[in-house]
Amino acid sequence: MSDMTNTGSLLGKTALITGGNSGIGLATAKLFMAQGASVMITGRDEATLAAARDSLGRDLLAERSDAGKLDDIDRLMAQVKAKFGHLDVLVLNATGGSPMPIEFMSEDQFDAMNNVAFKGVFFAIQRALPLLRPGASIVVTTSIANQVGAPGFSAYAACKAAARSLVRTASLELAPRGIRVNAVCPGPIDTPGFGRWDGVPREAVDAARADLTQRSPSQRFGTAEEVANAVLYLASPASSYVVGAELVVDGGISQLM
Repeated sequence: MSDMTNTGSLLGKTALITGGNSGIGLATAKLFMAQGASVMITGRDEATLAAARDSLGRDLLAERSDAGKLDDIDRLMAQVKAKFGHLDVLVLNATGGSPMPIEFMSEDQFDAMNNVAFKGVFFAIQRALPLLRPGASIVVTTSIANQVGAPGFSAYAACKAAARSLVRTASLELAPRGIRVNAVCPGPIDTPGFGRWDGVPREAVDAARADLTQRSPSQRFGTAEEVANAVLYLASPASSYVVGAELVVDGGISQLM
């Protein structure tokens, strides 16, 4: 899917993308760089970070960082300050965890998911504030799971709903500083992360994919590039009057749920 935006919409801007080593984050990094931004991505896996560097070139900055650990967040913001001096765009895209019925989820599993999908988002915004200049944009990746019931996804959906709520409040707090906060809300997206769930057999993943495809008005999964285009819109001056919004990118499937 080709980018339909004007070339250079992020020219001279600096951007940090958490979870930028694969899927939506990597597609967003590629698009941002094509639009003129200086980009730093993060991830926990050194191999995929190295692959991202290889695919996007030496201008990409890739740092190993756990989005759910406050010490890592503090080190990351220090690296951003050292490399860029300031920050124009913050994309909080990192997520994690596997589906798990309520009765089987342990406290450790719950905490691991919450740390990345909500707690880490909150404190990344807090820690980034000294670096964000007037005119800056924060984009949080949520999920259509925050709007609908999905068996097995209780903790994940709740964390994403919390992140959506945070976007609403943070957007009001930060608007007087000239910092916009919005969310992009993907539906079923064809990324390496879909179906890579602990303890879930391949046939169950394939069945879930087939079911979602059949139920979607668009009759397909979305692409990471389609979500990246939505992130670019929220990050760029094109959305300068958009504050506290959640832009749904799901092919219409949430309209049926």
